Parts: sequence; C-alpha cells; structure tokens
Amino acid sequence: MNKIQYFDSHAHYDDKCFESDLDEVLTNCFECGVTKIVDVGYNKETSIKAIELANKYDFVYATVGHHPEEVYSDTNLEYIYELGKKEKVVALGEIGLDYHWDNDKVLQKKFFIEQIDIANELNLPIIIHNREADMDILNILKNEKKPKVDVVFHCFSSSGEIAKEVLKNGWYISLSGTVTFKNARNLHQIAYDVPLDRLFIETDCPYLTPEPFRGKRNDSSKVIYVCNKIAEIKGLENEIVAKQTYENACRFYNIKEV
Repeated sequence: MNKIQYFDSHAHYDDKCFESDLDEVLTNCFECGVTKIVDVGYNKETSIKAIELANKYDFVYATVGHHPEEVYSDTNLEYIYELGKKEKVVALGEIGLDYHWDNDKVLQKKFFIEQIDIANELNLPIIIHNREADMDILNILKNEKKPKVDVVFHCFSSSGEIAKEVLKNGWYISLSGTVTFKNARNLHQIAYDVPLDRLFIETDCPYLTPEPFRGKRNDSSKVIYVCNKIAEIKGLENEIVAKQTYENACRFYNIKEV
C-alpha cells in the first residue's frame, strides 16, 4: 500500500456507472492509498445504499440527506431521523440550495432549514451543496437557522469573498477535481488562500474527473491528483497536504483512527 493515506471526503458510488465493477474499483482505491471514503446520500434511496456500502467496506462511511434538486411539496424527511442514527453514518448531507435550474426556491429553503434542525438534533456535521445560491445559503446559516455542528462547503466553486465568509464562521472548504483544470484560476487562488487545517479533498465521483483524465469516469483513486495540485499551488510536499486533509476529515466526521 502507498505509505501516504488519502481521504476522499465526498463520493457517489450509488451511480449506475459503477454497477459492473464496484468491488474492483474500491479495492483499487484502497490499494492506491485512499483508506477513507465517505459515500454521500442525496435522497432516501441513495442514503440507504450508502449505508449498505459502508457496512460492506471497513474504509467506507455513509451520509444521509436530501439534495435540493430532489425536493417536492410532498417530500418526507422522516427517513433521515431513522437512518441518521445508523452505525457508520457520519454526516447529514448533501443538503443546501441549487438555483441553476428553475426549481422552487421557497421549497428548497424550507427543506434546507428543516435538515439543519435534524442535523442539530442528531449531532451530525453538515455537507453543503451550493450552486449559484451563495447569499441565501450564508443568510440561512448565519441568521435563520444556525447550525450547532460543523459545516463543510463541498465542491467549492464560489468567489474568494464567499470563501473568506465561510472561513470566518469556522467552517470548512472542500476542493474537487475542478481545482486541477487549467482555467480554474479562481479555485487556484482559493486553494492557495485557504488554511490547510480548513481544507478537504474530494472527487465527487463519478463526476468532476481531474486532469489528465477529464471525460472519463472518476473514482476515489483520483483524489490523489486533487491533493497533488493543491500541494503544487501551496508549494508544499504532497504528503503534508494528504496528511492534514486526512486529519481534517477524520475530525469533521468524528472518525477515530484505530
């Protein structure tokens, strides 16, 4: 095994593209040194699948939550209370707001706030999905429904000013394969500016495949390329970035090292 250990803090192995070779993929990821993976739920079905996967693999953990693109007037969040108490469930998410499509913003806010309440009650940290909704998400988190738990902004793509606001509130920023893109100058600057003890690395696989694999299926083994790019930007050894982001994610998800 690679002596350097990596933590992929956000993955989606429920995706159909992994149906035929999931065992092989995860075995390869572990052998590459990715010794912790969080499989993220975004509705009832995927949350159940994430728990099943976490129960099968010692190095995989699960989250439960309801994505803003998945909310409807009759959405019932009761399942989160039940599943959130299961062993190896380490966070609530991904939740938040997504204004990219013409979705009901009022409904999204309602379910976002309700899930913050659930996270507070279950004492689970929160994974934020934010797409073109910076100010509304910050307003909810700072004023309408303050979380009593840790928060990470997953797959961060907002401005440097928003990053400063996130950090000012003691929250975390997670960077994905998009930080490896040559034209992602804003993310390069954010990777440089964000203190290493506030940073996670992730793949969001099978999406957002890093360079030099763009256009191909992503998996957790490629989180190493995210780590390498951040190390390059910060002028640090790869091992330093891997170790600190690993420790950050373990602390956030309350995962104890044996």
